[in-house]
Amino acid sequence: MAIGGNPANLDRAMHGADYVLVDGVMFETEYLRVPDTDMVPDDIVLEARNGSTEIAFTREEFDGAEDIGEGVYRLQSGALIRFLSTATVH
Repeated sequence: MAIGGNPANLDRAMHGADYVLVDGVMFETEYLRVPDTDMVPDDIVLEARNGSTEIAFTREEFDGAEDIGEGVYRLQSGALIRFLSTATVH
């Protein structure tokens, strides 16, 4: 598994992400797993939903992802993904 940049950054970006912005469209995360060496290429890394639209990405799709910064990644397919968390107000 090879993530461009620092894989720890992807871990931080994905950790606790409630939403994911994919090419400008917001989706609510339903399943999220940071890619690791125990995964095979077809393992699901991300499942998310926007109304009746569901998306899923595999570990293979995250291989070679480019860390653009601020939680934004460009996948090999060209898709831009940004992980977002709900802010907590006290």
